[in-house]
Amino acid sequence: MIVLSNFVSVYSIKFVGQAIDEIKTILTEFQSGQISDVTFVKKSLMYAALLFIGLKVVAGLLTVGVRLMIIATSRHIEYDLKNDIYEHYQELSLSFYKKNKTGDLMNRITEDVAFVRQYLGPGIMYPMDLVSRALIILIVMINIDPKLTLYTLGPLPVLSFLIYKVASTINKKSLDVQQQQSHISSIVQDTFSGIRVIKSFNTEKSTQAGYAEEAGKYEKKALSLAQIEAFFFPLMILIVGISNLLILYMGGVRYAEGKLSIGTVAQYFMYLNMLIWPFTSLGWVTMLIQRAEASMARINEFLKQKPEIQNTVAQETPVSGKIEFRNVSYVYQNTGIEALKNISFTIEKGNSLAIMGKTGSGKSTVALLLARLLRPTSGQILIDDVPYENLNLHSLREAIGFVPQEAFLFSDTIVHNILFGADDDKHLADAKHFAKKAAVHDNISGFKDRYETILGERGVTLSGGQKQRISIARALIKEPEILVFDDSLSAVDTETEEEILQNLQSEINQKTTIIITHRLSSAKNAGHILVLDNGEIAEYGRHSELIAREGAYFSLIQKQLAEQD
Repeated sequence: MIVLSNFVSVYSIKFVGQAIDEIKTILTEFQSGQISDVTFVKKSLMYAALLFIGLKVVAGLLTVGVRLMIIATSRHIEYDLKNDIYEHYQELSLSFYKKNKTGDLMNRITEDVAFVRQYLGPGIMYPMDLVSRALIILIVMINIDPKLTLYTLGPLPVLSFLIYKVASTINKKSLDVQQQQSHISSIVQDTFSGIRVIKSFNTEKSTQAGYAEEAGKYEKKALSLAQIEAFFFPLMILIVGISNLLILYMGGVRYAEGKLSIGTVAQYFMYLNMLIWPFTSLGWVTMLIQRAEASMARINEFLKQKPEIQNTVAQETPVSGKIEFRNVSYVYQNTGIEALKNISFTIEKGNSLAIMGKTGSGKSTVALLLARLLRPTSGQILIDDVPYENLNLHSLREAIGFVPQEAFLFSDTIVHNILFGADDDKHLADAKHFAKKAAVHDNISGFKDRYETILGERGVTLSGGQKQRISIARALIKEPEILVFDDSLSAVDTETEEEILQNLQSEINQKTTIIITHRLSSAKNAGHILVLDNGEIAEYGRHSELIAREGAYFSLIQKQLAEQD
C-alpha cells in the first residue's frame, strides 16, 4: 500500500507539469494573435485539476490504510507488551522488589514501552516510505533529465547525514533525561507514600529541597536536549533551501537551452518537496531506533530475570493443612543476614502454633517461607507430608489466609478490600460477617459511607488498628485451610485484641493456625509455642510447660508483666 500510495502521488504531479506547459503555450499563442478564444483552456485546466485531486484522494486513502495497519498494529503490540511486563512483574520474587525502585519499574512499563511502540509503527513505516518514494521519483527524474536530477538530489544525502548526527546527540541526551525522570518518579513515590513521616518529622522543607535539586538536574538535562533539538528544523530548512536554489538555477539554465519546459522545472520542485520529509525522517527514525533499542534493553533486563519461586506443578493440588519445617535455614541475599538456622517443627492439621521472639529473631521469615514468597536456603518445608515445591503454587497460596505484619489496603472501597482474593460468590453480607469477627464492623458502620467508604492510598485514611482488622477480615473471608497472623494485632488495644481472639477461636480450632506475636495474650491459648532467638529455636512446648521451665519464654513473659505494671 505504501508503494501504491507513492506511485499514485508521483504520477499525479505529471498533470501539474502538463497543465503549466499548456498554459504557457496558450498564453504565447494568445499574445501572438494565433488564437482569440481561451474558454477551452478553462475546461482543460479543470480536467487536469480534477484528475490531480482524484489521484491525491486515492493516494490519501492508501496512506490511511497504511497507517491503520502499521500504527494500529504497533498499538496492539504495545498492549501485549505492557501486559507481558505487568504479568512478569507479578511473577518476580520479593528479592527483586527489594533491589529495584517502584518509579523505575513504572517508567519501564510506560515510557520505555512507548519508545518501542514508536519504532514498531513509524520506525517501520517511514523507512519503507522513503525507499519506495525515492526509487519511484529517482526513476522518473532520471528519465526526464539526469543532470538536473543530480543537482536536485545532491544535498539530500548531506541533509540525512547531518540530521543523523544531530539525532544521535539527541538520543544520548534523551536517555539521560529518561533516567533522571525515573529517578524523580521514585522520589515522588517515596514522598507521597511516606507523607505522614515527613509531616510528623517536620521535614517538608528539606524534602522539597532534595526534590528541587533533582528537578534542577532534570531541568539542565532537558534544556540541553532542547538546545540540540532547536538545530533540527533550521538545519533541514537550510539544506532544502539550497536544493530549491539549485533547481531554480540549473532548471533555468536547462530551460534557456531549450532542453526542458517550464512545467518540467515545476515538477522538479514538487518532487523535491515530496522527498524532503522521507529524507528528514531518516535521521528521526534513526533516533527512534536508537531510543527503542535502549528502551527494549531496559525492558529485557527485567523480562530476562527469572523468579526464584516458580510453579512447577500445572494441575491444582488439594491442601489439608499439616505443616512441617525440616532443618530450614534462610539467608537474605541483599544483606547476607542469616534469618533462620536449622528450624524444625510440625503443626498437625487443625492445630495452632504461636511464634514469639525479639525483633529480628526471624519470626516473619517463617511466614514468608510458608507462603513460598521466599525459598529456603537449605532444609525442606512439607505440606501434608509433601515437599511444598511439589504442590501447585496457586493452590498452596489459595489455601493460606495471610495477614502480613504491615497491613496493606488498596485505594478502593472497604468492601472491595475485604472481598479481595475471595471467591466470586462472596458479597457484602459475607464481608460484614467477617468484619464482625475481626471486630471492625462497628468502626466501619460509623463511617459516612460505611462499607462503600473509599480508602486513601495504602489505607491512609484509617488508623493502624483498623487497617490490621480489615486485613484480618480479608484473610478470613477466603476460608482458607491455613491461617497466618504475622504480628497482626500489634496496633490494637488489649481489650480489642481479646475480643478478636474470642471471635477467632472457632476459626483457630478448625484451621491450622500460626500466630506470630510479641504478646502473651495472643500466644497463651495456642496449642504449642515456639520461641526464636537470633534465628534459632530457643524453646518449644505448651504454655504451661514453658512457664514451668522458667527459660526464654518465661523471661519474655516476666518482661511483659513488668512493663504492664
